[in-house]
Amino acid sequence: MKFYSILKTAINSIVHNKLRSLLTILGLVIGIASVIILVGIGNGASTNVEEQVKSLGSDILTASVTSEDRSFSYEQMEDIEELENVESVAPYKSINAQVTRNTSSVSQSSIMAVTDSYLTVSNTKLNEGRNISVIDIENQSKVCILGSKIVSSLFSLTDPIGETIKINGDNYTVIGVLQEQGTSMGNNIDNLVLIPFSSAKHLGEDTSINELYIKVENEDNINFTINEIENYIRQSLEISSDYYSVSSQDSVLDTMGNVNNTLSLLLAGIASISLIVGGIGVMNVMLVSVTERTQEIGIRKSFGARKTDILLQFLVEALVLSVLGGIIGVVIGLLIGNFAENFDFTFSPNIGITIIAFLSSAIIGIIFGIFPAYRASKLNSIDALRS
Repeated sequence: MKFYSILKTAINSIVHNKLRSLLTILGLVIGIASVIILVGIGNGASTNVEEQVKSLGSDILTASVTSEDRSFSYEQMEDIEELENVESVAPYKSINAQVTRNTSSVSQSSIMAVTDSYLTVSNTKLNEGRNISVIDIENQSKVCILGSKIVSSLFSLTDPIGETIKINGDNYTVIGVLQEQGTSMGNNIDNLVLIPFSSAKHLGEDTSINELYIKVENEDNINFTINEIENYIRQSLEISSDYYSVSSQDSVLDTMGNVNNTLSLLLAGIASISLIVGGIGVMNVMLVSVTERTQEIGIRKSFGARKTDILLQFLVEALVLSVLGGIIGVVIGLLIGNFAENFDFTFSPNIGITIIAFLSSAIIGIIFGIFPAYRASKLNSIDALRS
């Protein structure tokens, strides 16, 4: 029996048993689609975070202290700023609070307590108004600088400078508006509300300085600068390396890459269980098919079909089903993944994982199709005709 005839027979069998064929490949379709969707969404989430990290800029370091009884002082920040290759230092503190004006509110605002050096370090420019000053920090002034989207949401066509907004019910006077910029240093500048660092106490936050952005002059010497800052922190704050960290964009990206790879493998492994279940389904249905077509096998053997012909017939049928399930699974996985982006998910399909998932379905079809095919080929032609 020629291979073309075997393939034609297998396709005819699948077409004539549409419902059974659909149920056979359902497990494979679900498995492959799950692998593509989970890995794609995982990659998308990692890509988003990676872009935010990259927005810090390659010349920006992040220093943080996690000890409960240690924090940076303004004098220590000045000392760090005087270190070799350090251009400027900016403390920051993220705050959760509600921003409103009259009956309008902003749901996606990012409030940060900063000093006058933040705009320099983040390469952010004012569109109008003035920067937070040293006097604002000393007086714990209730003033703020707004991003462009915040201004659009709260003021419409009104000039915001000198106007008042409420942050957690407290009045804050708008002293500046930032240029439209998008994401920078991990924050969406257009949704940003900046207040003086010392004014964080009005919102129930402590004013201890635990996190710094540090801008370096020469990126080529960044590792040397990291060592210098770490030595200074260790000596001046008298804490061990367990309670502080100084990281650059590259080190963060390397760590994220390792986490992303582990996460992708974990998600692919979980979803692959569905592929194995689908393979078992293929084997079970093929065994049923062999039982139903026992007489057909007897007739083929009586007309001269060899064991290898019967083996190939059922093996090719299992392979065709698996490949068909793989194609449908890939298409459904990509469609659902792209549709998920309408619900604020970022879908970034991994071509390598997609190809591996598809090839796995074909391999599973062969592996789980061997036993039913072998069983069919071993049937005695007389017993098969008599059944």
